Amino acid sequence: MTGVPAGQVPAWTAEAEALAAVGRVFGERQWCLATGGNFSLRLDGGHCLITRSGTDKTRLTPDDLMVCDFAGVPVTPGARPSAETPVHTALYALDDCIGAVLHTHSVTSTVVSRAAPGDIVFEGYEMQKAIDGFTSHEEKLVLPVLDNSQDMRTLAATVRQRHALGHLRAAGFLVRGHGLYAWGANLDTARRHVEGLEFLLECYRQERFHR
Repeated sequence: MTGVPAGQVPAWTAEAEALAAVGRVFGERQWCLATGGNFSLRLDGGHCLITRSGTDKTRLTPDDLMVCDFAGVPVTPGARPSAETPVHTALYALDDCIGAVLHTHSVTSTVVSRAAPGDIVFEGYEMQKAIDGFTSHEEKLVLPVLDNSQDMRTLAATVRQRHALGHLRAAGFLVRGHGLYAWGANLDTARRHVEGLEFLLECYRQERFHR
């Protein structure tokens, strides 16, 4: 796998295959059109596996992934990670329990992020229980909506601010006009959170715009 020291490839092969497989599924669902979206997986206390810039998620393979440290520096000089690497690494640095971060660009998440006047509150949906920490449809699940920025350091700083305020309990957030970030303790959990939140966002869109 390009971007990984040759002697360390065997230790990360299974992780790379699993992350690429999730990327292909999301790509096939049209949640990551036109090379949009990016995915990462924590490898240890200071490194993550992440998609390279400009990859087609419907055809994602381990060769489309690389390793960065939590400062966003590639393990192999010259390799180019996703432009949104600072957001991923900010989340890993904030919470040692985060094992994977997945970012989709679905039409629904993009439209809803633009239309919502502020953070989105879900209540009464059974699907809320797909998100760790939520055990009843009667609870309120608040999904933050962050303003977009082309400077990923600015966006990462906003993520840190919202985390400090305790606003990231839903294991995800929207970036206005951009899409959904979600995470979990491992890849399977992060995938479940993406699927659950995408479902809830589609319900929100249909209830408000299709009446």
